Amino acid sequence: MRTQVTSIRRARSDDAPMLSQVFDAAWREAYQGIIPGVALDRMLARRGPAWWRSTIGRGRPLVVLDIGERVVGYVSYGRCRDRALAAEGEIDEIYLDPAYQGLGYGTRLFRAVRNDLADRDVPRVAVWSLTENVRARGFYERLGGRVIAEATDRVAGVVLPKVAYLFA
Repeated sequence: MRTQVTSIRRARSDDAPMLSQVFDAAWREAYQGIIPGVALDRMLARRGPAWWRSTIGRGRPLVVLDIGERVVGYVSYGRCRDRALAAEGEIDEIYLDPAYQGLGYGTRLFRAVRNDLADRDVPRVAVWSLTENVRARGFYERLGGRVIAEATDRVAGVVLPKVAYLFA
């Protein structure tokens, strides 16, 4: 019988190639048809292993979901950067390799980060989602998030509406 260890841990620099792969696969799955194709390709190209290596350990916390010594998801988070939101903390990004979505791993990652923030006296956490990202919005709503703000981003001349969820 073979056992695979599943852990949520801080990212290490040797995770950079796997983080790049997760980012690429998750963003293609989430944003194909929402973010214009050329713009999406450019965003993905900027987030290669070198970018991840330079990000790990610098600034905001970054944790990974490691299954059998393979990074299959990650979360970037920290203090809320938008003072207009009624939140002390913010989840910047939470993504899973599409093959691992729908299995409860996203919920485990989300709860681990919420627990870490709560341990740092950060009880209210915000997260932004593009309005058209129905899967992400359903995820946040199932976890109890409520919409507290709306805004837009502009990518390649296209206006992309987004919503902020609050978890208190």
